[in-house]
Parts: sequence; structure tokens; C-alpha cells
Amino acid sequence: MNAVELREKGYQILVNHLGQSDAIRFLQQMGWGQGDYTQERRDVLESVTREEFLEDLRKIRGLQ
Repeated sequence: MNAVELREKGYQILVNHLGQSDAIRFLQQMGWGQGDYTQERRDVLESVTREEFLEDLRKIRGLQ
């Protein structure tokens, strides 16, 4: 299961058990987190090569 499928399945479970409006309320209460997302991504991705990135992308898209 890829990240998009997991997110969709999780949302559907919330809707099935809480109803659509309560599922939305729950997600709103989860908040947006904290910290500098952009800098964290730069730090994580600075060591990733182009080849590694493309390999991961192919895996996500089911091309390998």
C-alpha cells in the first residue's frame, strides 16, 4: 500500500466510524504540527541522489 492509498483508506475508516463531519472535525483538531517543514525536507533530501529519487519514484508508481 503506498502513501496515497494509506491516506485514503485511513480517511475512509474515519468517515465510516465517525461520519463525514466528525471525521473532518477530528482531522482539524490534529493540527499542522510545528517546526520548519521546508528546512527539514532540505536536511533530509540533501544527501539523496537523483538516481535514488528516481528509483523511489518508480517504486511508488509501481514501475519496478
